[in-house]
Amino acid sequence: MSYLVFARKYRPQQFDDVVGQQHVTRTLSNAIANDRVGSGYLFCGPRGTGKTTTARILARAINCADGPTPTPCGKCPACKEIAGGNALDVLEIDAASNTGVDDVRTLRENVRYLPTHGRKRIYIIDEVHRLSGAAFDALLKTLEEPPSHVMFVFATTEPLKVPETILSRTQRFDFKRVSVVDMAANLKRIADSEKLEIDDAALTLLARKADGSVRDSLSLMDQVAAYATTTVGEKEVIEALGLVDRRFLMAFVEAVGDDDDRRALKLTNEIIEGGIDVHDFVAELLEHLRVLLVLSTDPEAGESLAYTGEEVQHYAAQASQFSAGDILRLMKVATDLKRDLRSGIEERLALQVAAVKMSRMEATVNLTEVLARLEQGEFLPATSTPAGKKKPAKPVVPAPTGNPVTFVAPPRPAKPAQAKPTVDISEETIREGWAQYLKTLASQSKRLHSLMELTQVVRLDAGRLVLSFPAAGAMYKQAAEK
Repeated sequence: MSYLVFARKYRPQQFDDVVGQQHVTRTLSNAIANDRVGSGYLFCGPRGTGKTTTARILARAINCADGPTPTPCGKCPACKEIAGGNALDVLEIDAASNTGVDDVRTLRENVRYLPTHGRKRIYIIDEVHRLSGAAFDALLKTLEEPPSHVMFVFATTEPLKVPETILSRTQRFDFKRVSVVDMAANLKRIADSEKLEIDDAALTLLARKADGSVRDSLSLMDQVAAYATTTVGEKEVIEALGLVDRRFLMAFVEAVGDDDDRRALKLTNEIIEGGIDVHDFVAELLEHLRVLLVLSTDPEAGESLAYTGEEVQHYAAQASQFSAGDILRLMKVATDLKRDLRSGIEERLALQVAAVKMSRMEATVNLTEVLARLEQGEFLPATSTPAGKKKPAKPVVPAPTGNPVTFVAPPRPAKPAQAKPTVDISEETIREGWAQYLKTLASQSKRLHSLMELTQVVRLDAGRLVLSFPAAGAMYKQAAEK
């Protein structure tokens, strides 16, 4: 007997066996039990979540010798034929291969015939969104008023491409991505049946890699089982699937946080030379940054993440080194890298450019906070630069010459408190204070610092600091005021 892959060997045969879709299976079971079965259903959702499998179980429940029943026996000829895919009364049609109006016209002619053995003639049309517009139009009348012995079940991964006229004639069920917890529990059950020793870390890693698809998770475990034979750990999963180790991602992000572009480039070389798929690395990096963003925004959100307590602690420690704004900008660079890779650019070049860009990125500044502190007359400390980000070097700016263009800072709004008595401040103190302010500003806004450093202090006039730009500095004045 030829080998049967896990995805086919452990395909659900009852509604209760479908993983993570209780909202669908319960509704269908109740409809069958209460004799409220419709004539048209639309199953929507990502790949591998059980749409076609549920359609087959529904067909068995309708045509079972003991039925209609929510629990088909699986032993009668109808159940066996439907499970084997050779039932005359259950026709599975691939809309991607039968897209034309002629195919639908043939279907319309065939619906007139009574079922051979079962109660209903059931048409399961997969990827129904691939039908042409004319084919959909030809199907409308039959779908709205089908013969009593006919049922349609449509499956699609792109429900937005299905016309509203079809949606209004069917009952729609949305299949959701299966959670990591449910996926790992299902893999554990199958591993026990196969007498395959696999630890929880490996199961969780497989479940995360499947991205909500049960079929993908079974295919991945099939591959890992072939690699590791009987005992599977997290190391075997990483080696068999060519995944990126979480510790490698931690090291890469740490190098970025330390502005260590040399170390970041060295790690990118390990990716290329180690045979790691760059697309997989970018996807894993985005997931890594997503976790950091969640923990940076809400440190108490660790329980909602599909990671162990120890892993969450490691992520939280790294997230504390970045602000949410920094992480968002790193994700933007990673997203741009993902797009560049799809465009066909050389992988090593794109990866190295992104690594240098990330490691030399300046820290994010909350402008509202800076302005609020300046409004209070407070100088920001020079140590306020977030950890892991270097202060930008002070640019060399030529001294202003010629007739000055005067820039006058707007007066502060009047406050109800009594004004402080005027204090005489020497010109030297004013210039020293302005130099200190520019030094602080350099760590907060490089652009504004470069503009304001073009100015010269003229005087302190009734609590207002009067500055001047060079004669040709009108556009700099406008940019600074903005």
